Amino acid sequence: MPFSRPTLSELRAQVLADIKAGLPGADSLLRFSNLNVIGKASAGLGHLHYGYLDYIALQATPYTATDEFLEAWAALKDVFREPATPAGGSAAWPGQVGTVLPVGTLVARGDGYVYRTTAEGTVSGAGLVTVPIEAVLPPIDPVNNPTGMGALGNASIGTALTLQGPVVGIQSTGSAVTALTGGSDVEGNDSLRSRMLFAYQNPVSGGAKSDYVKWARDVPGVTRAWCAPNGFGAGTVVVYVMLDVSEAAYGGFPQGTDGVSRFDEGPGDTGPRGTVATGDQLTVANAIIVVQPVTALVYVCAPEPNVIDFTIAGLSGATAATKAAIDSAIDAVLLAQGQPKAGTDVDMSSINAAIAAIAGTAGFVITVPAGNIPNLTGKLPVRGTVSYP
Repeated sequence: MPFSRPTLSELRAQVLADIKAGLPGADSLLRFSNLNVIGKASAGLGHLHYGYLDYIALQATPYTATDEFLEAWAALKDVFREPATPAGGSAAWPGQVGTVLPVGTLVARGDGYVYRTTAEGTVSGAGLVTVPIEAVLPPIDPVNNPTGMGALGNASIGTALTLQGPVVGIQSTGSAVTALTGGSDVEGNDSLRSRMLFAYQNPVSGGAKSDYVKWARDVPGVTRAWCAPNGFGAGTVVVYVMLDVSEAAYGGFPQGTDGVSRFDEGPGDTGPRGTVATGDQLTVANAIIVVQPVTALVYVCAPEPNVIDFTIAGLSGATAATKAAIDSAIDAVLLAQGQPKAGTDVDMSSINAAIAAIAGTAGFVITVPAGNIPNLTGKLPVRGTVSYP
């Protein structure tokens, strides 16, 4: 059974009782007596010792370790905390033909997030200069910016970008011509622990399904991954990924196009054997290509959302807070049991149990869907509209 740590009050009572028992006739309970002060100080020191022993026990196992101790346990399985990564893409500005936009030019979004150009560009005959840009990660501050804010740099096509200093011959206001993707924050303890435990439970075995899942999840920003062998025919491996934090604005779905790594080698040095991915999918594909078996043709894909609407009877008078809690409960079950591979279901009993645990939901009945939600190949179940007739 677990050890029951005594509270500070219990320790004080025990020490004072010991003093009274050891010094008959002495009253250790007097408010300003030396014995009372010494007893309480001793109890406080004992309480600190218990706290330190609790901390040692917490760090002594990978299941509960935190921070640098968690990183040490993970390093034993060659798993390391993912650093913050900058978002990147391409942007364009109008200008006079032939004008040069220097490499390293700083540009900013409307909210002040800063990017820089990573290559020199020249205004073409179309009156535009298009250059690659990369987010400038703010320095990590343990108090104000503990995550590096890499995910904040992700942005949609068309996002307005302004030059931070004048460049003669180029207008100051331009826009992103591709989605700015790939930005992620420093990995948190829960995500690192999940990947570490997966590595302990699934030793690398030269290209097993679990290997592809591990390789994908080792990419900064990737929170979930699934492997579908022979998904596009013999010799192919399809890896589905989700980026629930860095692409939260898009429901966690990767931003880019599906395909293979640009470093995939076909026979006779003919280049990639399939359509090259872009955006988040390309980032993952390029990471997997260096560790995968050389004969596999790996496609990295984004699942398509399978929107599931719900109708819940018996809660027409539920408050907004209760409805929000129900939405969160449904999302948690779909997150835990949903996958873009056929053959399994999201159990309706799990959704019922999650909703029943919320105060104020007694008597509810889910009428739609009528049964378990089947997982479909290439599709991931997500919550749609929840109606309360």
